[in-house]
Amino acid sequence: MDLIQLSRISFKHLTALHIMLSTHSVTKSAETLCMSPSSVSKTLTQLRNVLNDELFYRDGTQLIPTPYAVKIGPTVHLILNNMNGLLNQSTFDPALFSGRFSLSMRESTLEVFAPVISDILSNQTTNAQINVHSKEQLGFDALLNGQVDLIILPHDKSQPPTNEKQLVWESVIEDEMVCLMREDHPLAKNELTIEDYLSYKHIGIFDKELNKPYFEQLLTQQHQSRTMAMFVADFGSAAAMCQQSDFLFTSSKKWFEVTKQAQGLVQKTLPFGYGQVAYSVVYNKLSLNDQALSWLLNRIKEQVSDITFE
Repeated sequence: MDLIQLSRISFKHLTALHIMLSTHSVTKSAETLCMSPSSVSKTLTQLRNVLNDELFYRDGTQLIPTPYAVKIGPTVHLILNNMNGLLNQSTFDPALFSGRFSLSMRESTLEVFAPVISDILSNQTTNAQINVHSKEQLGFDALLNGQVDLIILPHDKSQPPTNEKQLVWESVIEDEMVCLMREDHPLAKNELTIEDYLSYKHIGIFDKELNKPYFEQLLTQQHQSRTMAMFVADFGSAAAMCQQSDFLFTSSKKWFEVTKQAQGLVQKTLPFGYGQVAYSVVYNKLSLNDQALSWLLNRIKEQVSDITFE
């Protein structure tokens, strides 16, 4: 152990690096840390000299982390998280908490969980802030690096979306899938058959991190693959296209029950077995050392059962 080298690095350096890996901005990092931009730049320069790596390089107007900075991100997160656990051994009081939580999810997922998040912010942690990021921008790697605290998403229960052992998946809402179409669609007044389902083109959802859904594999094995007309970023965009076309969209039933974006669409039971689906909260095992985050996780799990779907 090189104690002299270690003595040159403080938690100030590691915290600055941790925040920079999330913001990619000296100005935004300074705001988060309540420091001046020049102080953040000075801290990063000191860390660069000790680690003998540039850590970030400029590409136009953006600061891009070096491969080494990305590599050590999870280790830095582990160190800071363990220290945070040591510093906060007292009982957590949500009414006094004034920190910030970072969640990642699709807009459609936020529609489902909005009542829970609203109640937490309005009635339980009134001094806290919750930032919700797009899962496409901050996904599982961001969760491992500590850039986000939780990811919430719908997925196929029979096929875990990732094998990363450090990430924990907890299903909090059981769901089912339905086929959506516009009210005057040629199939709208009939019971949906597998022949009908496969005779029309479909709209899919992009997700670069999730495995191919189990229901797609079952459909292909038992019948044939769907013909995809297009892929979009989120459920709301798919609903908008359904309203303007004869395309079909296979959707979360829970989302359909709460969203206003699907007005003018009708739902049909899928005409084949597709396994089980659910909304899950995904978190890093290290999060359990953070009392505030552990509290948030438990509140989401406890309160989500009270959501009323219509």
